[in-house]
Amino acid sequence: MTIQETTAPESLSREEGALIEKTSLVPGMRRKAGLEGLVEGLDSVIIAVEAKRLEPAVSELLRHTGLRCTEAFTGTECRGYVLGLPGSAFVIVRSRGIKKNPFALVNRARMTGALPDTRLETFVFSTPDIRDYARIQKGRGVQFLTGEPVESASYSFIQTVPSRFTGNSLGFIEWKSAERSYMPGGAEPVSSILEKPVLSILGNIGRLDHAATRVRAQDRTAAILEFLHLTNYHYDFGVHVKSLNSITSVARRNPEDFAMVFTSGITPYISDEVSGPTEKFIRNYGTRVHHMAFRTDRIEEAVARLKEGGMRFLLDLVGSEEEGLKQIFSEPSANTLIVNEYIHRYGGFDGFFTRSNVERLTEATGRQ
Repeated sequence: MTIQETTAPESLSREEGALIEKTSLVPGMRRKAGLEGLVEGLDSVIIAVEAKRLEPAVSELLRHTGLRCTEAFTGTECRGYVLGLPGSAFVIVRSRGIKKNPFALVNRARMTGALPDTRLETFVFSTPDIRDYARIQKGRGVQFLTGEPVESASYSFIQTVPSRFTGNSLGFIEWKSAERSYMPGGAEPVSSILEKPVLSILGNIGRLDHAATRVRAQDRTAAILEFLHLTNYHYDFGVHVKSLNSITSVARRNPEDFAMVFTSGITPYISDEVSGPTEKFIRNYGTRVHHMAFRTDRIEEAVARLKEGGMRFLLDLVGSEEEGLKQIFSEPSANTLIVNEYIHRYGGFDGFFTRSNVERLTEATGRQ
């Protein structure tokens, strides 16, 4: 765990040192609680959208990523589509029925009034024993949306209440057999699924690499610790960009697995003019997932074809093969509010981000 290429002042270095010390204690605390081996890797993410935007949101993901529609369902509580790709977490896009939305409060912000039920809500992790996991975490004070796991023919599932630090929920799923279906109990399958456009370049856009949540400066440490206590991840490093009042923090299981990224201010919000793009984003959209990043080969060609198809970007490609990676942000989706990141990691690159890329991508957030 290191401070990566930081320009932070001495006080910020002390704060980072305190975070490293606190996060280093978490694995031992998880073992002592009996959580060792009870949380595995990322299984799926759940994106909620407005009912009228469900099919447009799914079509957009099919057109802009390598994901394919594997399942669709409808019921009184929700309608949804499941998108998948070998080697990647699934993406479940759904709209709610009339049931009360537990994310309603965290969804409220200056720029979200027209999309009150829209956000990437839940990161779902696999568990071999959901009841034991839930029992232990309840004993540690963790609150869940349901008293017991929700059952379907294929799985048992439980999720936390939305975090007061991130607005996200973490879900945990135990599969009952090799025959897997994300269809909730009481729902019915939909036979006609949305077709994927025939674009060869989409085969170069692969698995979900990471997702980044914007959190307030004052909540950075609490948000990271909360996530670590609920999963089997560890804190890896933070990139401090003092000129933009921003810190990008990375939590990982291992170098090849999905990573969770937290981007926060260094100091809390004062005004749009002085607080930088990260705190400004939170002021406008609230704490929420800003982007999903997809591994992309032949990234120059992929971006060129996406542009030809009408996709717009917040900046040009940043990075180089010599530096080890190239990245780019799309404009946020009008249907999900989420930015797509495309990232090409070149062979031999032993880092996760470079400081120069982080700085330019963070700056681009201010153009939303």
